[in-house]
Amino acid sequence: MTSIFGDRAYRGVLTRRDFITLAALAAVSTVAGCAANPVTGQSQLMLMSEGEEIQVDKVNAPHQFSADYGVTQDAGLNAYVRGVGMALARSSHRAHMPYQFNVVNATYVNAYAFPGGSIAITRGILAELDNEAELAGLIGHELGHVNARHTAASMSKSKILGTVVGGVSLIAGAASQGLGNLAGTVGGLGASLFLAKYSREDERQADELGMEYMVSAGYSSQGMVGLMDVLRSMSKSQPSAIEAMFSSHPMSAERYETAVQRSRQQYPDKQKLPLNAERYKDSTASLRRLKPMFTLFQEGDKAMAAKEYASAQNRYAEGLQHAPNDYAGLLMMAKCLVAQKKGNQAAEYAARARKAYPTEAQAMHIHGVASIMNKDYSAALADFSAYERALPGNPTTVFMKGFSYEGMQNKQNAAQEYQRYLKAVNQGEMAQHAYSRLKTWGYL
Repeated sequence: MTSIFGDRAYRGVLTRRDFITLAALAAVSTVAGCAANPVTGQSQLMLMSEGEEIQVDKVNAPHQFSADYGVTQDAGLNAYVRGVGMALARSSHRAHMPYQFNVVNATYVNAYAFPGGSIAITRGILAELDNEAELAGLIGHELGHVNARHTAASMSKSKILGTVVGGVSLIAGAASQGLGNLAGTVGGLGASLFLAKYSREDERQADELGMEYMVSAGYSSQGMVGLMDVLRSMSKSQPSAIEAMFSSHPMSAERYETAVQRSRQQYPDKQKLPLNAERYKDSTASLRRLKPMFTLFQEGDKAMAAKEYASAQNRYAEGLQHAPNDYAGLLMMAKCLVAQKKGNQAAEYAARARKAYPTEAQAMHIHGVASIMNKDYSAALADFSAYERALPGNPTTVFMKGFSYEGMQNKQNAAQEYQRYLKAVNQGEMAQHAYSRLKTWGYL
């Protein structure tokens, strides 16, 4: 998954790691697959087919969208963003890809793309933009990563170097005999599960393609300049709001200046194309009214990261006063309460979240964790089973089902789930717990 900004410093010298990388690439260059880059037309190392890109997308994108509290239930807003995205996609180099453009409920500031064309934009970043052309610049940048196959190229290199590339366990947690730190089982849900660092050249190319696509779709090139300016300003005035984005994809002044120069020199006649500010404001009016809530939630997330749970709880509570049934806010509060081992209250907030968005999976999982804390193992099993039906492929959910069965004294079913878990994950405290139970019960 690529994100709007990336950076990797070039120091002018080859480190030992760089040398090994280049040597490995050279050693397989005669046998590795090559393909013509759809943007440049030049041959490049490529071990992933287009079908594999789409499959990686199908497997991972739904989990990340759920981690970001699901696709917005505001159908009008989603349709608006989808319309802008499809207009740009039609003018891209890979117009045939199965693109999806979704607004996700997360309130941090970011946008990202998976290699098969699934693109997400958070509510947090939409609240910061001023016009539709800036939105087009944002989407155009993500389309640039998809069209230039940056993720596929990176994964191809990883395959050559023997790096494991594949699905991720969405919830990084600890499990001891009593499941230990339950807060850990929800702490991994967040912004950077599948984010990868991309080179400066990748980011420059995505910027360039983004402006090309937005101009071709009829937007002013000043939209990209405005986007860069918004993010540059936020990095100075609200660094915590965009911490997740810039930790792996830092903004640089150079890229803003490049956008200014490119707009003036390559597209001088396109600067006066529409910005569509009024249409953007009309289409995002309900979302922008929640900007004070987003700010409070961002402050709560920062406090959570610092393990200042009481402060985080206060921020989330203040935020929920703006929209008491906000799905993301309710789950943020539930996870904060789990971290404080307040199982009953956590279950209440998770239940409210599930009522607010019945089909989104994360609330099921968080309610299951709270139910385990409350030793209501049958309720927990029902929650994790519902989660797995809605969003299969998360091995931690399989472990939690096993732990629920164990709590119900159903060793046979617990053993089946633990065996399933160990086929997917073979290290960490959860794996140790599963293995020890299977050994103790005589299944190994």
